Amino acid sequence: MSDDQAAAMGRLKDKAPQAAELLRQLANTNRLLILCHIAAEERSVGQLEADLGIKQPALSQQLAELRQYGLVKTRRQSRSIYYSIADERAQAVMGMLYEIFCGDGQAVGARLQPSVGASAPRPVGTPPGSPASPRRPVDKARAEGTGVLSSSRVSEGGRSGRIRCR
Repeated sequence: MSDDQAAAMGRLKDKAPQAAELLRQLANTNRLLILCHIAAEERSVGQLEADLGIKQPALSQQLAELRQYGLVKTRRQSRSIYYSIADERAQAVMGMLYEIFCGDGQAVGARLQPSVGASAPRPVGTPPGSPASPRRPVDKARAEGTGVLSSSRVSEGGRSGRIRCR
């Protein structure tokens, strides 16, 4: 391992708890949908409730969690509260998720491919020396998505659901 690689691994070890907590926050379907919805522009609680179909108590609970972790910020205008993304890491992740699930997922894959001569990354659980599994083609719904992640099944607690573009 080179000195640069060792230094990068040390930084990764130092930042791993922060990365894990960010991913934990994003692992809830309702929070993910909220962040996706406010990634492009701020939205009021009423707009979020109407657009996402999340009932007000559950929406307030998820917004409070996102606020507590610092992923969203608020702006009050009259009697309305508007939410927007406050954390640039969350904004970057939402942009990547949008590109993968709603944009051209193949372009993301091509950008992440190693340069000529470098070995391809192995999928998790693939033993060294085994060929990497071929990439699945991007399905038509993802390739032709119009821009907003949505869920066809969102439970009140946000534990189940399928994310798709609409």
